[in-house]
Amino acid sequence: MAIFGNYLFEFSCIVVSIVFGLYLYVKYVAFNYWSSKNIPHPKPAVPFGSLGPVTRGKRSMGEMIADVYSEYKKNPVIGIYTLTSPALIIAKPDLIRFVLTKEFAHFHDRGVYCNEKIDPLSGHLFALPGAKWKYLRTKFTPTFTASKMKQMFFTVKETSVILAASVEQSARKSEIIEVKELMARFTTDVIASVAFGINCNSLENPDAEFRTMGRKIFEPRLVKRILGFLLPSVLQFFKIPIIDETISKFFIRAFREAVEYRTANNIVRKDFLDSVIQLMNKGYVQNDDDKSSVPAKELDDQKITLLQGAAQAFVFWIGGFDTSSSTITFCLYEMALNLDIQDRLAEEINQVLEEYRGVTYESIKAMPYLHKVVSETLRKYPVIPMLNRECEEDIELPETGLRVEKGTGILIPVLGLHSDPDLYPEPEKFDPERFNEENIAKRHPYAYLPFGEGPRNCIGMRFGLLQTKVGIVSLLSKYRFTPSPDLKPIVMDTANFLQVPLHGVSLRVQMR
Repeated sequence: MAIFGNYLFEFSCIVVSIVFGLYLYVKYVAFNYWSSKNIPHPKPAVPFGSLGPVTRGKRSMGEMIADVYSEYKKNPVIGIYTLTSPALIIAKPDLIRFVLTKEFAHFHDRGVYCNEKIDPLSGHLFALPGAKWKYLRTKFTPTFTASKMKQMFFTVKETSVILAASVEQSARKSEIIEVKELMARFTTDVIASVAFGINCNSLENPDAEFRTMGRKIFEPRLVKRILGFLLPSVLQFFKIPIIDETISKFFIRAFREAVEYRTANNIVRKDFLDSVIQLMNKGYVQNDDDKSSVPAKELDDQKITLLQGAAQAFVFWIGGFDTSSSTITFCLYEMALNLDIQDRLAEEINQVLEEYRGVTYESIKAMPYLHKVVSETLRKYPVIPMLNRECEEDIELPETGLRVEKGTGILIPVLGLHSDPDLYPEPEKFDPERFNEENIAKRHPYAYLPFGEGPRNCIGMRFGLLQTKVGIVSLLSKYRFTPSPDLKPIVMDTANFLQVPLHGVSLRVQMR
């Protein structure tokens, strides 16, 4: 026993020495990176670096980056540490343009988790690196043209009619409704139909399988999300999928069955799923004239696989349902607090609908004040509060004296920019006139980034805006929203990388 005790003591001493040595290395070597380059940065703490408020659940990642930006924004760049790894916040719009657009070749990857072998649904356009991303981005770009939006419009409109009908009874009784969940069900039904060809009817059945899976995707998994976005090498090393196996199997099965059903029954609906099937069968998406610019001899080599198609449908579903539902929720919340704006918007909506004899693709585009309101909603509540890139090759950042090294994480503080009083006076005030032509012309174009910028901006931006606007029009054309007696300021979900409400948003709805 004495010998065992001695071994245990020696082993404990070794462990303590290793831990202490690692602590000293991180504190005085790893955390000296930005100091050695004379880059301003908040003081890091072992072991989480700058992520202490995030790991404690005090702030979301986007809010933490916005906080750092706000404190150090006089500097063109700001250093932080994601655990022990150095990352760089770009604080000036000119430098943001340099990273996102001018020198895109040096910053084309996001540096987030992607492993198509063990996690096939992670092989989507948001996460894919390099040549794979470029290949699929080229493939899917024709899917989101204006003509394709017109073709998908009818599905959005049909679902919006159901949305409006589901609220009518409550409006006639001047009842209080929970907006966040209602909007999630609306966008779930739209995306399930457009991307998977499934009529899931979650507006009528809140427990529909697609809605259940949507809730499951966004269950709190803070550690895995931090690793997936900022330290994907850890998940890669241990071969840990970021998407739950149950979710992955469900969406792959749903996609495969939808493809097989349409193929067997020769069904063509001219929606997103139809475009994906064309890419699987032909290697290109047909134009309206039924032609493609891709030479016939190259088509066989350029077909996408079923799993590639499923991954794109999956990310289209995630990006479409949660971002749009949150934006509509934030918009209705602000309309309830700013009734003068709501009434002005409703007046424009009904005037245009009367002129165009109903909700059409053209009538939605003919509502300039609606566009201002949605733009201001995305300014105040950017659903994606930060953009991330990874430096692919050493490069000098102009007017900083800094040479960014390969592998350095790059963070764009979208929420910070949108909340900056130097860019947007009284940023807490909801003011759609920030987006009139005169004010837009005064601002740097890279000071407003709800969909990113450059070659890797959001490919589904047009669809997201269309779905959001149609949802708002379907409600405000008939109903008026006011605060419920217990309405509280919106609190964001700190465990989510997206900027989404933690709790429900209850508003009183009445007939207009």
